Amino acid sequence: MRWIFSLLAVLPAVFTAFQTYAQDSTQVSREQPEAATGWQDKAPVIAQKHMAVAAHPLATEVARDTLRKGGSAVDAAIAAQLVLNLVEPQSSGLGGGGFLVHWDATAKRLATYDGRETAPKAAKPDRFLLNGRRMGYYAAVKSARSVGVPGLARFLEVIHAKHGKLPWAELFAPAIRLAEEGFPVGNRLNRLLRASRRSAFSPTARAYFFDAQGNPWPVGYMLKSPELAKTLRALAEHGAGAFYKGAIAQAVVSTVNTGPESLRDMTLADLADYRVKERPPVCTTYRTYKICGIGPPSSGALTIAMTLQLLEPLDLGAAPLNADGLHLIAEAQKLAYADRKQYMADADFVPLPKGLLDKSYTSRRRTLIEPTRAMRRAVPGRPPGVRQGLYGRDASQESSGTTHLSIVDKDGNVVAMTTTIESAFGSGLMTGGFLLNNELTDFSFAPVDRDGRPAANRVEGGKRPRSSMSPTIVFDKEGKVRLVLGSPGGNRIMLYVLKALIAHLEWELDAQDAASLPNFGSRNGPFEIEAGPWATQNANAMRSRGHEISVSPMTSGLHLIEIGNGRLEGGADPRREGVALGD
Repeated sequence: MRWIFSLLAVLPAVFTAFQTYAQDSTQVSREQPEAATGWQDKAPVIAQKHMAVAAHPLATEVARDTLRKGGSAVDAAIAAQLVLNLVEPQSSGLGGGGFLVHWDATAKRLATYDGRETAPKAAKPDRFLLNGRRMGYYAAVKSARSVGVPGLARFLEVIHAKHGKLPWAELFAPAIRLAEEGFPVGNRLNRLLRASRRSAFSPTARAYFFDAQGNPWPVGYMLKSPELAKTLRALAEHGAGAFYKGAIAQAVVSTVNTGPESLRDMTLADLADYRVKERPPVCTTYRTYKICGIGPPSSGALTIAMTLQLLEPLDLGAAPLNADGLHLIAEAQKLAYADRKQYMADADFVPLPKGLLDKSYTSRRRTLIEPTRAMRRAVPGRPPGVRQGLYGRDASQESSGTTHLSIVDKDGNVVAMTTTIESAFGSGLMTGGFLLNNELTDFSFAPVDRDGRPAANRVEGGKRPRSSMSPTIVFDKEGKVRLVLGSPGGNRIMLYVLKALIAHLEWELDAQDAASLPNFGSRNGPFEIEAGPWATQNANAMRSRGHEISVSPMTSGLHLIEIGNGRLEGGADPRREGVALGD
């Protein structure tokens, strides 16, 4: 475990590497929609009573203050999320959606909630085809046809009704105050704006984020949002209904239907009919632990569960980042990602193969892993019960604008909540002080493959696009919560969460060390390594095993809380602005 000191010794060099890589901001922004913006060394945070870890210090402070007032973990998550809408607008907000995994310590009940955005009911499978050819990805991402019906406002109301303690309106007060009085623009927001094309923002958004000369507001500038304050006041006073009917709903529909490349197919009925869904948790065992998340339309928990099942009988080594362990992890990830792309989508529209986590199926897939030689690319397997021809090859692409909160309250209730507007600054369209998502580009751009088989993740009216969000809770053999975690990162989210799980459960790193550990993995392509001085040695070791290598910033945003020995230990990802706070 003390190996981590050797890692800490090189972190300044890693930071330098990040800075160098980020200097060409245009290149970075195109490669990673939420690009690297520097490294901040962070120490573990210890508490005994309650703890919150969120992606911005102001949001974490509000979460901690909510816990201090006797609020539940869900109350703290709601208050923090509303602040994140303001201070981290590139990642999440009322114009998007999210997923929650919740542990009720009194009832001993695990529940998962789906607040994912939906396609308008009139949406057709050819949404991202022009004259039979796929739209350019960037053109689609920054267009009105990428906007899904937002789910976050209704999602927050539902989870508050289920698990909240403080009055609904009270949770809005901190965000309203900051919106009216202003907050200091941080380094990350400033640098991401500098890395963005002004043309990617609607006139309303440009006027908010940039000065009259077209420059993003500088670090420290007190940015106010009276429009967001007005929206938040309406929600505080009238509930989520104020978002889905009336003036706010009309503004959302109008903004979408008059935006660039709009198909003019979002309606007031689409918003009024939006529903949050409580779904069965997806759990698997690994060693003596039980790892749980949410199922489709999120592919996160299933992909993580498949990878862990493949790895469970294998020896991943005792030392973090040992080459043999990295090889086995990458090979298991290739197999899991292959099945993910083929079979996982909104299960309300496409039947999910019931045998994906069948132990006999996993055992057969494991035989494809060679201990010293990489497979080129994994092909999807045939889980028990899969009907041939039902699932076509997928043509989905995913961006990486998301945020994650991990929270534990004084009663032991636990929240792992991941929310998003998809890529950085979403569609670039703004109304009511919040940005609208571009989640529909998470669907497959091609509705059928070359053989005419429909892609599981094709666009359909009312359908929720496949997600990679992976809010996760880990239980020990006695059924007690051991770890709470999640991360942003597009379809790298599963790589980041798996890294942290293996680092903690297998390599015995604490929460902060697990977050800080260099990122790695495979999405059924090259072996990806986080840029930094450690990368060359590991690249050579993996190349000798036949892996193709890709080195780049891997800008995770892992937020972890470890529970045990009468204390809470929080870890916040040094690659972003997040902090852990507790009492």
